[in-house]
Amino acid sequence: MPSTPEEKKKVLTRVRRIRGQIDALERALENGAECRAILQQIAAVRGASNGLMAEVLESHIRETFDQNDNYSHEVSKSVDDTIELVRAYLK
Repeated sequence: MPSTPEEKKKVLTRVRRIRGQIDALERALENGAECRAILQQIAAVRGASNGLMAEVLESHIRETFDQNDNYSHEVSKSVDDTIELVRAYLK
């Protein structure tokens, strides 16, 4: 979970953006929007959710493994590689 006030603010901003996208999707469904527009909004929500998940996971991984100065450069690189892999998977 994000530990600094800046990280927390960033995550909450993402959550609010996702909420706005969900609200827009609901309105589109209620108004009978075309399937293409609905699918596009669903894809946007999915992308935003994946971005949020990646950000929270990155924060957790860094808090768990990257805070200790006793870790070697290799461990720090492994942390960075893992985060990169998670981000690529969630795209």
